[in-house]
Amino acid sequence: MGKKLFIESKYNSFKKTISIDGDKSISIRTLLLGSQAYGKTFIENILLSEDILNSIKCLKKLGIKIFFKKKNCIVYGRGLNGFEYKKNIILNAGNSGTFARLILGLLVKSPYYIKLVGDESLSQRDFERVITPLQRIGANFKINRKKTLPLKIIGSNFTNPIKYFENRGSAQCKSTIMLAALNSSGETVIKAKKSRDHTENIFKYLGIPTKIKKNKNSDEIRIRGQKAFKSFRYKVPSDPSSCAFFIVLTLLSKNCELKIKNVNVNQSRIGYIKVLNKMGAKIKIKNVKKLYGERQADIVVKSQPYLKKINCPPNLSSNLIDEFLILFLAAAKANGVSSFSNLSELNKKESPRLKLGSKLLNQLGVKTKLTKDSIKIFGNPGLVTKKTINIKKFYKDHRIFMTSVIAACTFNSNFKIDDANSYKSSFPSFLNIIKELGYKFKFI
Repeated sequence: MGKKLFIESKYNSFKKTISIDGDKSISIRTLLLGSQAYGKTFIENILLSEDILNSIKCLKKLGIKIFFKKKNCIVYGRGLNGFEYKKNIILNAGNSGTFARLILGLLVKSPYYIKLVGDESLSQRDFERVITPLQRIGANFKINRKKTLPLKIIGSNFTNPIKYFENRGSAQCKSTIMLAALNSSGETVIKAKKSRDHTENIFKYLGIPTKIKKNKNSDEIRIRGQKAFKSFRYKVPSDPSSCAFFIVLTLLSKNCELKIKNVNVNQSRIGYIKVLNKMGAKIKIKNVKKLYGERQADIVVKSQPYLKKINCPPNLSSNLIDEFLILFLAAAKANGVSSFSNLSELNKKESPRLKLGSKLLNQLGVKTKLTKDSIKIFGNPGLVTKKTINIKKFYKDHRIFMTSVIAACTFNSNFKIDDANSYKSSFPSFLNIIKELGYKFKFI
């Protein structure tokens, strides 16, 4: 396989039913909690992306036996604080910010220093948001001036329940504290700005003593620590963030209809569907059911010849953090000027996504107006770009790569995209589905 992907311009029509890979956020959380349960945990339809495989390697270094066959996984948990490992081990999280931050919450009683490292992209991301509360709980860190990876953590025998206000809308920060609370005596209280609530749902499903009070802009979460829980079974639903690429591809194409089966439709994950429907899409959620604490359903979408501009509500930003790039692409084909704000967290992901998203649209010939935390997109529904567009230097960000592929399919442009393997960190079947829908590409 070459280092670049070349995708040929081609308008295509399709009517398909597809399945998407398992949800990445839930796959990582079930692995972590399976390691803390007593006994044999079965996880079906687990995502087998590079991020998950790196997570499994790290857990094995911590003494957890994990076996998997195809998309099914068995985790032999050792109970709370049951990790067993040698001194001076190094955990390499690769590109996974979710695993890197959440595993720290389970190491607050580590008797030895553990070094945590990541790839070039992850090593530029902020870890202060999890270091600060974990220090209050009792963990100690050796960190650099920027408070990024690599870092070292050592725990304490005396971990404290804390009260903490999480004001960024970071599900990773909230979840890290919740995992640390499992090994803390007494009651940990977190007041958290609204964000993804998968960890709360899994805690409830596993019977971990958790009380949640939902308010308009924040949630109050109370966890009673040091309560053992048994092994469990879990079937991971399809990842809604991965679905977003194919939903927008269908909307922006001609004479297309797509059904995506068994998708996680947690309300904190489908804000992008609400935004697209406000823009004139008619995306339907059917056959809703609740399994393992999460809402699942089929999603049906048809081509939409006309999309309206959107003034995206700022309060949705934390729920759209992984979908903004593909929403920008939809706005580029909409009629009128769309605006998105409260985007500062977008530049703290795998790449400076706000800046690079604007650059991608400019390469397509779409005008944008950018600030440090907002963007205006001057939609051009009839725009067709005939030139070959080169996408380079995007920090191997999987979402930049996948958005570029969808742009090639919908703007009738030839694209050459660097780092052709970058999508494998989160969505290994992405290009297989592109091919299934009739689009042609090659590696060069």
